[in-house]
Amino acid sequence: MDNLIIEEERDVFFIPSVKFDASTGVCEIAGESYLEDTVNFYKKLLSWLKEYKDLKKPLTFNFKLTYFNTSSSKGILDIMKLLKEFQNGTGATVSWHYPEDDEDNLEEAEDFIADTGLKMNLISY
Repeated sequence: MDNLIIEEERDVFFIPSVKFDASTGVCEIAGESYLEDTVNFYKKLLSWLKEYKDLKKPLTFNFKLTYFNTSSSKGILDIMKLLKEFQNGTGATVSWHYPEDDEDNLEEAEDFIADTGLKMNLISY
């Protein structure tokens, strides 16, 4: 299985960086998510995670998003639902990193936890 690497782009639209490592199971999505084609972007991430899930190996997932729009939140929610399946199966450690002065970002994470039942570490920086 190949790694999934997407470089961050900041132009008219903002594409977050994605680093999913198939050998270690460490995955990270970071930056800003304000995309033209949100559905296809997050579909790629979900597809990779589903393939990794078939390997029956634990996963470590780090969200380091400083901003995301409403359409991105749907993709993020879909990822979290899949991560919940990991937690119920082979195991997943999930962390949400947020700027300590960004109360909205923290509240978004808490809403995701309430919506999915996902166990997630909330880490301020």
